This record gives sequence, C-alpha cells and structure tokens, in this order.
Amino acid sequence: MKATYKAYFVYYVLISSVFVNAFEPISTTFVVGLGVAAVGRKIYNYVYESCDSKWIAFNSTGLEVALDRKLFGQHVASRVIQKAVTGFMNNKNPKKPLVLSLHGWTGTGKNFVSQLIAENLYKEGMASSFIHQFVSTAHFPHLSQIENYKSQLQQWVKGNVTNCPRSMFIFDEMDKMHPGLIDCIKPYLDYYENLDGVSYRQAIFIFLSNAGGEHITQVALDFWKEGRDREEIQLQDLEPALSLSVFNNKKSGLWHTSLIDKNLVDFFVPFLPLEYRHVLLCGMAEMSAKGLKPDQDVVDQMARDLVYFPKSEKIFSGKGCKTIGGKLDYYT
Repeated sequence: MKATYKAYFVYYVLISSVFVNAFEPISTTFVVGLGVAAVGRKIYNYVYESCDSKWIAFNSTGLEVALDRKLFGQHVASRVIQKAVTGFMNNKNPKKPLVLSLHGWTGTGKNFVSQLIAENLYKEGMASSFIHQFVSTAHFPHLSQIENYKSQLQQWVKGNVTNCPRSMFIFDEMDKMHPGLIDCIKPYLDYYENLDGVSYRQAIFIFLSNAGGEHITQVALDFWKEGRDREEIQLQDLEPALSLSVFNNKKSGLWHTSLIDKNLVDFFVPFLPLEYRHVLLCGMAEMSAKGLKPDQDVVDQMARDLVYFPKSEKIFSGKGCKTIGGKLDYYT
C-alpha cells in the first residue's frame, strides 16, 4: 500500500510541474509552485511517518482494553500503566518526561506492555521510527567502552528528541547493564524546561529489568501461604521495598543510580510471577494469534509440562508465558 502511495506522490509532482510550465512563468510559477510544495508536503506526510498527530495519537481506551484482555495475571501493573500513561499523555504541560521502571521475572509481560503502549500511541506501533529500543547485552556489552557508550547514548537521546519530542526510549535488560551508564541520561529525565534548547518533557523512558523479581515473588508467595487472594496485592505492598532492593542491587544497572536517588523514576511497576491458570490464558490467546482454534486440552497438556516453582509448592511458572509460542508448535 505504501509503495502505491509513494508512486502516486512522484507522479503527482511530475504532473504538477507540467501544469506549472503550461502558464506564463513570471506571473504563475511562484504562486503555483508554493501550492505544489504545500500539497507535496501533505502527501509526503501521508506516506512517510512524521512527528505529528496523524502518526502519533494516544488511544486511552485502546490501551485500557488491551491491558484488560491481553495481559494476564498483572492487575497491579495493568492499573499503574493505564493511569500513568493516560495521565501523562493528557497533561498538556508535563514538568518532566514519563519514566517507568518495569520489574519481574522473565515472561511476565514487561516487553509486552511496552508493545501495547507503543501500539496505542504510534500508528506504526513498535515499528515506529520514534521508538528507540536498547538491549544492554547487545548495545553496551563491554565495560571498557562505558565512556564511549555514555557519549553515544547522550547524543542518540538528544538527537532523536530534537527530531521528535514525543519519542519513546526502551531500555531492556537493565539488570545486565553496567552500573553508572544509565546516569548519563539523568539530565534529560530531570525537571528542566529545556537543555541546550531541547525540551525532553514529552518523551517517555521505559526500563525493563528482572531485578527485584525475588522480592515480588516473595510477596506473592506470602499472600498465597496466608490464603489471601492474589488480586488483593496492591502497589504499596511492593513498590517501596522494590525500589530500595533495585537501588542496592550491585548487579543491576540501576545500582545507586541518581535516577532513583533524585526521585526521577515515576513508578516502579511490579510484574507478579504467573500461575498455572495464567499460563492457560496465555496458551489460548497464542493459539488464536496463530490462527488456530483454541483447544483447552492442548493448552492444558502444554501447561502441565512446564516447570513451576518453588519446588515444594510448584505455584509459579519458571518462564512465565515466554516459551508458550514455541511449546504450542510441538503440541499442535
């Protein structure tokens, strides 16, 4: 479809140039030329992604529905993400960028939530040129190069926010990032109106990490042992101790970071470990996504063969829903 529009754009420009040349040049070229240029820009913006409301428009209802129907077992995270993102996007004059730090074991939905936010903010979703994703082990692997990484990261953030203030930056594997590196972007997350003429207040920064997973799991396990409903767990049961444990985790990229010390992280969002019932929901959704008719027996067999912990109780899925797609290929 895009190729067709691009071809039309070229054709339109060529036809327009012929149209202009058909008139007396002195009296008409300037006026018609301006009109062609204006229309040409509109067609260009229609075909190519631009930093405007056609390509970037927040769908609060869409995000709420997606979180409710597609994210399983994460009532705390779902509520926090919906309120935080909606509140930020509805604020016409935010005092700082939105900074979210998502924590929990693998397969609990951290990357998936980033995708849902993107899909309900950018027309192109995760394919948007205004979303910038970093994976610590891929982009910042060598400790000896940390100073170079800092310089490159600062330039990348500044350049892309200059290009589009409504940019999103996702930092994955924060638990594997070299401590001290992320502090280089601290000025961009602070309460400055602008830095060197650039305002960062409309940007979104999301950190994804396994750090803090032990604490989150322990709280969920304690609720289970006490016979309390999992849905009774609230953000206040987790966030204070979570932020402290992440700050003091020497193996985390957020260890003693000024981002936490200066209270620049708006929310530490906990992702609870998933139970057997949540794995079943993931399996049924995955079958639908694959174009298959959801089969409870197939999903149940697949779910029973997964590894659960702790060893004695076997309550939580060791890999959450991360391996569901591949496992279903075997069972179907």
